[in-house]
Amino acid sequence: MPVRPSAFLLKLLILWVIFGLAASWWDSLELAWLLTGAILGVIFFVDLVAVFLRKKLLVERKLPGRFALGVPGEVKLRVRQLGKGTRHFEVYDGIPADALCEHFPWQGAVREKSYLEIQYPITLTERGEVFFEKSYLSERSPLRLWSRFYQAGIEDRTKVYPNYQPVLRYALLAMAHRQGYTGIVRKNRAGLSRDFHQLRDYQMGDSLAQIDWKASSKRQSLISRDFQEQRDQSVILMVDCGRRMRVLDGELSQFDHCLNAMLLVSYIALRQGDQIGMLNFGGYERWLPPVKGSHQMTTVLNHLYDYETSPFPSDFREAAERVLKNQQRRSLVIVLTNLRGEDGQELSEPLKLLRQKHVVVLASLREQSIDLILEKEEFADSDEALSYLGAKSYAAERTDALKGLSSQGIVTLDETAQNFPTALANCYLDSRESI
Repeated sequence: MPVRPSAFLLKLLILWVIFGLAASWWDSLELAWLLTGAILGVIFFVDLVAVFLRKKLLVERKLPGRFALGVPGEVKLRVRQLGKGTRHFEVYDGIPADALCEHFPWQGAVREKSYLEIQYPITLTERGEVFFEKSYLSERSPLRLWSRFYQAGIEDRTKVYPNYQPVLRYALLAMAHRQGYTGIVRKNRAGLSRDFHQLRDYQMGDSLAQIDWKASSKRQSLISRDFQEQRDQSVILMVDCGRRMRVLDGELSQFDHCLNAMLLVSYIALRQGDQIGMLNFGGYERWLPPVKGSHQMTTVLNHLYDYETSPFPSDFREAAERVLKNQQRRSLVIVLTNLRGEDGQELSEPLKLLRQKHVVVLASLREQSIDLILEKEEFADSDEALSYLGAKSYAAERTDALKGLSSQGIVTLDETAQNFPTALANCYLDSRESI
C-alpha cells in the first residue's frame, strides 16, 4: 500500500465517530456532525492529493571502498528535495538482511531545495558480494494526515572481505619499528638461510665465520660479511573449506578465523619479498599461483573475499596431489584445518607425500570452548562432569594425533582462534628458514 493514514488522522476519525454518537442522542447536533464530516472529508482528500503531487525525495548512497567481515563500516545517505517547504520523512535503508544496524528507522526533516546527510555504522556478517536495495521512505503529507511509502535511490553491490584489521595494525606497528607489540617475533639467525648483502667493518660479537680474510688482508683491518634474509621464497597456504570448518568460535566461524590469519601471513610474506600462493580444498577447488610484491595484497584480498565452506568432507590426499601438480618449486606449504583425533592416519600419508618435495606445516585451530571446559575445577552436576570427561578425551586424541605427525617431521601448530593469526605468523617466520 503506497499511502496509509497517519495516527493523527485516525484520532480525528475517532473523535468524529464519538461526535456522531452524541448526535444520535441529540438531534440538534446532527447537522453540525454532517458538516464536520464533509469538511474533514475535503481536508483529507486535499491533503491526500497534495502528497501525491509532491516530487519524490532523492536519495544518494555512498558506500566505503570495502567492508571487512564483522567490522563496522560507515555508510552515508544524502536525502535531497527539489521542491518547496520543509518535508518530514522516515527512512530505512535497503541494507542486507543479515547486516547488524541499529540506526533505522531514522526520522528527520529536509528544507526546501536542500539536502540532509545521514551517516550510520553497519556491520556485515557474511563475506562475498552483498546487495543493498533501494532506500525505503515514508513521507508525511503537508497536514501530516497521510504517509506515503516509496523507494528511492539506486541498488548497490559491494564486497565484504575477511577482517584485515590485524594486517593493518601490524603494518602500522612495523612502520614504527614496533613489531614486538604485535606478538610477532622476528628472530635473528645470522648466517642461516641468508644471502650476502655487503662488507662492513668488524664489530664486537661478530663470529669468525663472518670475517672476510681476503678483504681484511687488503684493508689491514678486520672486515665482516653482512648478510640479509633470503628472499623470493615460496609459501603455499592450503585452507580446508570442508564442513568441519563451519564450527562457530566466538562470533566468527573457524574458517573465517583461518582467513584472517592467512591475510596476516600473506602481508608479512609479501613484505619479506617472498611469494604467496593459495589453494583451497574440501568441496570447492580454487588456486592462486604464487604472487610477489607488497602491491599484490589487493590480489590476495580479491581472491579470498568470497571463499566459502561446503557441506562436504575434506579430501587431504586429493589436495596434496593438487599442490604437487600446481607447485613444482620447493615451497613452504601450510595446511590450515581443524584437526580431529581420528585424522592422524588420514593426514599422515598426504603430508608425507608433500614432504617429499616441500616443507610442510600443519596449522590446526583448537576450539576455545574445549579449553574453557578443561579449565573448570568444580562441577555443578553430572552433566558438567561428563562434558569435562568428553572434552578431556577429545583433547587427548588431538594431542596424540599432533605428536604422531610431529614424529614424522611435520611442523605442527595447535592454537585457539584468538591467538591463531600471531602464532601462524611466527610459525611462518621460523619455518621459512628450512625451505
